[in-house]
Amino acid sequence: MIPAAGLVVGLVIGLFVHPEVPVGLQPYLPIAVIAALDAIFGAVRAVLDGIFDDKVFVVSFLSNVVVAALIVFLGDQLGVGSQLSTGVVVVLGLRIFSNVASIRRHLFKA
Repeated sequence: MIPAAGLVVGLVIGLFVHPEVPVGLQPYLPIAVIAALDAIFGAVRAVLDGIFDDKVFVVSFLSNVVVAALIVFLGDQLGVGSQLSTGVVVVLGLRIFSNVASIRRHLFKA
């Protein structure tokens, strides 16, 4: 219940405060969001499978975001930022769809 309340509070604050992302960090925000979504869907899958561990979730969440941002940063430094960003989106997107498929199979037995 506490995570759901935190999510609602965060959404309400975001809607009223309208935070601005600095221009230098804007390329990293979509990648960080996708990495965070990957960790969240992985956590939902783990809960349904009965193997959820909060420490694993926190480490997975933070490491996904940091590693994805570092890959995009490295790509920017090498001059191939958009290609590495696309690679990160594809890999994390595949993981998200895999987790969603597992969640669907678990919930609907299909």
